[in-house]
Amino acid sequence: MLRRRMLIMLGVVVLLVLILGGYKAFSIYQQVQMFSAPKPPISVAGTASSERAWQNRLPAVGSLTALQGVDLSLEIAGTVKALQFESGQQVRKGQPLLQLDSDVETALLGTALADLGLAQVDFNRGSQLVGSEAISRGEYDRLNAQYKRNKAVVDQLKASLAKKSINAPFSGTIGIRQVDVGEYLASGTVIATLQDLSSLYVDFFVAEQAIPQLSIGQQVLVSVAAYPQQTFPGSISAINPKVEDSTRNVQVRATLANPDGKLLPGMFSSLQVLLPDPKPAVVVPESAVTYTLYGNSVYVAVAKKADDGQVEKDADGQPQLIAERRFVDTGERRDGLVVISKGLQAGEQVVTAGQLKLTQGAAIRITPDKTLQAQPKPAD
Repeated sequence: MLRRRMLIMLGVVVLLVLILGGYKAFSIYQQVQMFSAPKPPISVAGTASSERAWQNRLPAVGSLTALQGVDLSLEIAGTVKALQFESGQQVRKGQPLLQLDSDVETALLGTALADLGLAQVDFNRGSQLVGSEAISRGEYDRLNAQYKRNKAVVDQLKASLAKKSINAPFSGTIGIRQVDVGEYLASGTVIATLQDLSSLYVDFFVAEQAIPQLSIGQQVLVSVAAYPQQTFPGSISAINPKVEDSTRNVQVRATLANPDGKLLPGMFSSLQVLLPDPKPAVVVPESAVTYTLYGNSVYVAVAKKADDGQVEKDADGQPQLIAERRFVDTGERRDGLVVISKGLQAGEQVVTAGQLKLTQGAAIRITPDKTLQAQPKPAD
């Protein structure tokens, strides 16, 4: 009886061991199947690389100056009698702007004109008498000299009186006035600034190595911090014939129109000089390039091939794509694009978003990059 019980217990133990072993084996089988099953393709965004005519640009920084600009001041001292302009006003060439007190000069001019009139009468009478020898030749010469002297005094007083006022030397925009009526001005005191804003100059420096690439009339694109989304076209109008000894740079001046008056003298500007002879280049979005210390790379979507060299296809009959990490040589970056000078051909699909999920040879599924579709096509 005891033996029978022991056999039953032993059978139960063996059965439990078999059940537990089978369950464990089934779990291991499921795990093996899970790890050996092909992973679903990773969804990433991408676009095709393209070839376009790429015009290289020479970057530089400069400063804007007015086509004409002066600080208005008077040569002589005096008290302000009248101001004939308002701050920020548009003025015309020759328009009166300021008048100093000139009562003394006006009175002196009246006296000089009276003396000139008398001297002219004496000279005319002497001209008639010298012909009939009624007066000597010496007296005639004295009357002539007196007439010329009085005339010179009148011209001198007129010139002095003209310096008591100031007119606009050219048409433009006058700045904030620095004086008031009744104020005594010393000679050379700045009254206001006058700037012609119809066109502007931008002066900048480039390295002497770039001189062969520059020419008069060459196009430039100017941008300023005040209008970061806008560029202003201009053209090179002058190249300094001398290289600076201290920096080995040459000064260049470009001229640009300013019809809306947005640009102001003194603004800091960034500009791009458009270099001649555009060349075809392969470009990709900047987001497609991964920059590292050991090289720049892109993930390229390529078709997966079997051992026999045939392209593998998915259930829909489309080629299966895998990610191939490829190191490339990059060039100039502009307008969200970067030039690929080596390592990529035009038309190849590159990954533009989702690179962090990828490894070499990972199965991928490409979807169009909507962020790139929403952006306007940049100009070359």
